[in-house]
Amino acid sequence: MTLAASHLSETNSGQTKPHAVIIGSGFGGLAAAVRLAARGYRVTILERLDAPGGRAYVHERDGFRFDAGPTIITAPFLLEELWELCGRRFSDDVELRLMDPFYRIRFDDGKIFDYSGDAEKVKAQIRQFSPADAEGYDRFMAMSEQVFKIGFEDLGHVPFTSWADMARIVPDMVRLQSYRSVYNLVSKYIKDPYIRQVLSFHPLLVGGNPFTVTCIYTLISFLERKWGVHSAMGGTGAVVKGLVSLVEGQGSLIRYKTEVERILVRGRKAVGVRLTTGEEIPAQIVISNADAATTYHKLLPDVERRRWTDRKLDRAAYSNGLFVWYFGTKRQYPDVKHHTILLGPRYKELIQDIFKHKRLADDFSLYLYRPTATDPSLAPEGCDTFYALSPVPNLDGDTDWASMAETYRAKVARYLSDSILPGLEDQIATSLVATPQDFNDRLLSHKGAGFSLEPTLMQSAWFRPHNLSEEVDGLYLVGAGTHPGAGVPGVISSARVLDTVVPDASSHV
Repeated sequence: MTLAASHLSETNSGQTKPHAVIIGSGFGGLAAAVRLAARGYRVTILERLDAPGGRAYVHERDGFRFDAGPTIITAPFLLEELWELCGRRFSDDVELRLMDPFYRIRFDDGKIFDYSGDAEKVKAQIRQFSPADAEGYDRFMAMSEQVFKIGFEDLGHVPFTSWADMARIVPDMVRLQSYRSVYNLVSKYIKDPYIRQVLSFHPLLVGGNPFTVTCIYTLISFLERKWGVHSAMGGTGAVVKGLVSLVEGQGSLIRYKTEVERILVRGRKAVGVRLTTGEEIPAQIVISNADAATTYHKLLPDVERRRWTDRKLDRAAYSNGLFVWYFGTKRQYPDVKHHTILLGPRYKELIQDIFKHKRLADDFSLYLYRPTATDPSLAPEGCDTFYALSPVPNLDGDTDWASMAETYRAKVARYLSDSILPGLEDQIATSLVATPQDFNDRLLSHKGAGFSLEPTLMQSAWFRPHNLSEEVDGLYLVGAGTHPGAGVPGVISSARVLDTVVPDASSHV
């Protein structure tokens, strides 16, 4: 097929549908496909990997199933909306389980804090560390609720396509003290260093430095309390599978092992894509669920970009990288929770090493995911499925992951064996590692960043690459690198924005 072919497809009734091409089948791309098909577009998704999901890909090895990236669902209504658009019920296809606790947090000295949405339980634990901070926790959560109402409910699905859009929210941003960092705002209410860590680590879940990212991201605390932290039976891959069933049920097409080489532009208007095979696919509109920097840097190489130039993209601040060790064990560890956060001996200093100095430190903090705590089907009988995730510098650092990956994995294994997974090194049944280099090479994430652009104040909302491209007409962006940002709720909300900025299908006919 070439661009000489028609942009419009013929339906059985003789009517025509405009064609929307979506690059990538991550949560953003799949959600965009559902929304565009519901609005009358013919949709084709092009995925360079052999299966859907993007960062939410599923690895299967030796009878174990591993969610590659996202592991929690915190705003189920966003998924329920997509199912409703298809006349189906989310709960019929995917079973969510509420986590209790949301996370078990283990400090380096062995102290434990079980973090949940139950305010009284949380305050009871806070009192064991610092009785005076229980009241401060209530005041912090009241502030988190205010931020949530503005940052998520009012603005999470609203496009920022002009400076005027940003100017309208400046008074709210000032009132919410958005100039403060997350850690700074937490410290305003909380004095105990342990509890400050408990209430400030959340930005790390979306690629942000708690000591520099805007305190708007404290909204995550109230978001979790409002809707809970859920895990899907069958893993997050079950949600991806469900979304694929929606897309295919609408008659849309997903092509795997299909890589886009560039977005085709005619007169500053996107008119389709060219694949690495040379095939050209015409389209009325193009939606990129690829990394935002990669979209501009690699897929539009010949377009004179006025804002997102190569220089600007290279000088932007990117989120941390991720080292993820996926492993299955020959035995089960029933005392380990579904979600455990193991904090290392340093907090601020380690985060500075990761984000500022871009230095791979000798110590680390880990997020340990054990989905078989809830769903034993993800491993062979009597076994457990895990992944251990360590925030590390992105590829702006000088770590040679080809030589360091196994050394780092062994260090993580020893630490886990000496702490909460006794005898681990003798119990490994299968093992797989992903490094920032893999994020760069396999997921085409610029600089190997785990969450695209870092969500600083000056790289949020209008300052982030827009959902409605500033560079090319007919091009739209979804995913972690555009508004509202990373994390499953943010990425799905980026597709929600398309309802406002993408014209109705009828306007093309």
